[in-house]
Amino acid sequence: MKAIVVTDQAAGTAGMKLAERPEPQAAINDVVVQIHASGFVPTELTWPPTWTDRRDRDRTPSIPGHELAGVVTSLGYGTTGLSVGQRVFGLADWYRDGSLAEYVAIEARNLAPLPGDVDFTVAASLPISGLTAWQGLFEHGRLRAGQSVLAHGAAGAVGSMVTQLAREAGAHVIGTGRAADRQKALDFGAKEFVDLENDALEDVGRVDLVFDVIGGDIQKRSAGLIRAGGTLVSIVGPTEARPADGLAVDFVVESDRAQLSEIVRRVRDGRLRTNIGIVSTLDEAVATFNATERRNGKTVIRVRP
Repeated sequence: MKAIVVTDQAAGTAGMKLAERPEPQAAINDVVVQIHASGFVPTELTWPPTWTDRRDRDRTPSIPGHELAGVVTSLGYGTTGLSVGQRVFGLADWYRDGSLAEYVAIEARNLAPLPGDVDFTVAASLPISGLTAWQGLFEHGRLRAGQSVLAHGAAGAVGSMVTQLAREAGAHVIGTGRAADRQKALDFGAKEFVDLENDALEDVGRVDLVFDVIGGDIQKRSAGLIRAGGTLVSIVGPTEARPADGLAVDFVVESDRAQLSEIVRRVRDGRLRTNIGIVSTLDEAVATFNATERRNGKTVIRVRP
């Protein structure tokens, strides 16, 4: 099968190559999925699981990419809950070969059924962004109606999901980003917008929850905006700053079938819009990932026409 492989961590996306790899086999509780579309997060090339297994042994050449949508082609021994020919989408294990390939072997529990009226490209853009937003807001942030949320990067792939889900939950959302992102953030449901390059972040006042996708100085300043009992939620590693009278939580997103189903149901209902930027083919993926211009939204690789 065709797949994108990496062998050199220092090379980053420049070290990606399109190669022939053996088709994966389904282990116990696995399924094999014929991939129709795949999502990719460039930062995963800095994550240890891309390069080593759970015992810290080298596992290159590895296949990156963890978001996928496709069709089940075979079941491993003992696998239940899915069937051959079923449309699915989900989030592959960090320590296993991923979704920038024609096929992937994946634990069945990491997949959710994909309704027939949701396009594979749309579905492949959902798992990391959607689950990250969902878990950050509702599991770690314990968001409730009437609260206020400061959503950093509100026009980005994760931030736009945070903005929409928080708004639907009845929160007042203040988005941040560059000046050029203002209208997009407002279109996704932010009630206010802070241009981080030109506006004073501190002018937003106190908020109940900060969803941080930036870190550094912005995170430190944001921690000072959280009112008593509020929460700073971060996806960029351990927090460098903590609210004076609140919680600081950093987390790594996990696959969850029920949450994936809730997310795709909102997409079908028109309550949640994806934020897709570039759609490319597997043959063009390496060039796409190495382009120098700034990209807005999620890059999706269409593996099958």
